[in-house]
Amino acid sequence: MRLGSDRQEAAVRLLQAADVVRRRMSATIEPYGVTIQQYNVLRILRGAGEPLPILAIAERMLEHTPGITRLLDRIEAKGLVARVRNAKDRRVYHCSITEAGLALLVSMDAAVDEVDEAAVGDLAPGEVSELLRMLKIVIKEKASE
Repeated sequence: MRLGSDRQEAAVRLLQAADVVRRRMSATIEPYGVTIQQYNVLRILRGAGEPLPILAIAERMLEHTPGITRLLDRIEAKGLVARVRNAKDRRVYHCSITEAGLALLVSMDAAVDEVDEAAVGDLAPGEVSELLRMLKIVIKEKASE
């Protein structure tokens, strides 16, 4: 079934692909007791390797959320992150991943890798590279709007 112009069809297919990956990822991580947004925060903090200001975490989120403080409250209540007030600017909090948060991510890594592989596993390495190149163009263009 044709969805209009090639550009319209590409946009719709991109949304469909994102939904498929999001649903698979949700089903994979839910048994670990975290949501996709919570998982995203934990991955950001693990990758940073140092405490980050809350606004820096919000900027790196895959899906922008206006409720970053409430999201961090829920993750902190699970003991997966810790927040510390900045000594120089008491309005700023820095957030870090706890040992429990790191352990949770390690326990999830193989399952998440399987979701990633399922998403693009049928593509040849050159096709994956081309897909990445094109997605970076789309994301760069839209991020500047």
